[in-house]
Amino acid sequence: MIPRKIVLLLSLIPVTASFAQTRKKKVDTVYVYEKVTVYDTVYRFKPMPSRQKDLILPRLTVEETKFVRDVYQEGVDRERASRRARLRRPAAFLYGIEGGAGLKNTNWTTKDSGNNSQFGEYLGLWASRSFFNNRLSVMLSADVSHWNSSFDLDANKEETFLNGYYFTKDSQPLLFQRFNNKHFEYALQLKFLYDWKNVRPFVGILADRNTYKMQFMVPENNVMNRLDDFKTDQTNIGFSLGIQYRVFRRFLLSAEYQQYMLKNLSLKNPDFNFEIFKTNNTFAERKISVGISYILSKL
Repeated sequence: MIPRKIVLLLSLIPVTASFAQTRKKKVDTVYVYEKVTVYDTVYRFKPMPSRQKDLILPRLTVEETKFVRDVYQEGVDRERASRRARLRRPAAFLYGIEGGAGLKNTNWTTKDSGNNSQFGEYLGLWASRSFFNNRLSVMLSADVSHWNSSFDLDANKEETFLNGYYFTKDSQPLLFQRFNNKHFEYALQLKFLYDWKNVRPFVGILADRNTYKMQFMVPENNVMNRLDDFKTDQTNIGFSLGIQYRVFRRFLLSAEYQQYMLKNLSLKNPDFNFEIFKTNNTFAERKISVGISYILSKL
């Protein structure tokens, strides 16, 4: 029994030795740990005694703001206010066109005093210059008006107070034919305007020329066979009052009253030395008109 155990023991020794040699060839992993220590520095403040013992310092406090400014909205509001100001304040120099209609009253005769109003239309150009921060403006305008007839005399259709023969200073006969107050009118006007918000009251002076005409049968080769016109040829001075209102940026509505006197009115023909009206006669003309203006210039 003992010899058998000895043989078994001897056989285990080589196996154990070979296994041990095999294990020695294996490489082991070595872990190295480093300990890091962080030290904080603590500063300690010590109060120092003040020489001015009676000095009292106010306590500092932090207060919250009552409101927060919206910079973007403030910029938008400033731009809107600036744009409104530009729209209300016109440019220093403006020019444009104007058109409208109105009524004119002329006292040609007392017999038809109840039927003296004429309806007419006008079209014109204007230019203005502003002064004193654009409050006061001076405007120059030129208008052409056409007035329909409200007073007609026709010797071929009815008996009128002008019917009959007339004679020139060199004894040439003239036969009255017809007359009406339909005519063209040319006016040059200087206005002074005051700008108050969108309202612009004004006063002005004007020079006016009317082209009335009367028709006569005149002699030709000693025979009464030709019709000829006798026309007005004079300029009249008057005044105007009115107001303008700005409805849009470029549009202005206006209402105006004009009055002038036709002093020593005469109807003449260069071929005949003749005047049908008496000297020193005077006709008053009064007009009320409404119109609309459009500004052509850059604002």
